[in-house]
Amino acid sequence: MTEPTTKLDELKARYESMIGFTPPKIAKRLELGMRVDPDLVVALEDWRIAALTPKALDQKTVQLMSFAILLVQTSEAAANHAKAAIKAGATLDELHASAGIAALFRGVAAFNMAGEILAGLFPETDQSPKT
Repeated sequence: MTEPTTKLDELKARYESMIGFTPPKIAKRLELGMRVDPDLVVALEDWRIAALTPKALDQKTVQLMSFAILLVQTSEAAANHAKAAIKAGATLDELHASAGIAALFRGVAAFNMAGEILAGLFPETDQSPKT
């Protein structure tokens, strides 16, 4: 069996590959879960990566969809998927369009959240993402 620490590093590496870092809340959840029930954590993370890497869709599309869905839920995780979308090649225009779709189903709250996220990722004077 793989050592829990090794497996934990592998799980964190999945986030780093997709987003560029492991979000602190996710790191805490992974660390705790690997101490308490590593089989459950690994199963959930395997399901997550399978859902987020479908053969039928490219990563940019997956991340734009994830961004919009999380905006509809007004989830702070939308920011992580905006970063992942940028990493996959999404532009400000594409992210903004995704936010518009989210606003159709959630209203101004989703669009406001998107504005806050995108303004932080795309400084006013530049159309390229903040790195």
